[in-house]
Amino acid sequence: MSPSPFGTSFRRDPGESGTLRDRLDGELRERLEEAVDFACLDAMVQARRARGLPLPAADRDRDREEFTAIVREFLERLQRDFVTGPGEAASLGTRPGPVPPPDASVEALLARQAVLARELPDYWQRFDAIRAAYVAARARSGGERRGVLGRLLRRG
Repeated sequence: MSPSPFGTSFRRDPGESGTLRDRLDGELRERLEEAVDFACLDAMVQARRARGLPLPAADRDRDREEFTAIVREFLERLQRDFVTGPGEAASLGTRPGPVPPPDASVEALLARQAVLARELPDYWQRFDAIRAAYVAARARSGGERRGVLGRLLRRG
């Protein structure tokens, strides 16, 4: 008897182990990482444009450090903004997955967002609204950081 041609899906390596849930969790985590990367890079670029600074480059250590700090700040903002009221805070606190402490690692913050993305039906709509507000706020604050001399001479 020949093996069934339907033993594997097109998107799965036949040698890959793991359940469907494991694969879905991996896909969700990957999608979340991409969305956070995009949001943070967009925030960084918009803030730099507002200040008249050069765009970020991957080969500059200072830019990578700034990007890492923005990722942490954005994930903390997501964590804070998803818990909007006392009722919602209580219900989110009882869901699976630990709530990261204030000094949590980026990995812990991402893991919590993955739990929220699985649990909340409107997660991605809320994510986009928070992302847009975050990018706009960073761009506004970036424009206000020009020095006094630059403003007097109308540079930047």
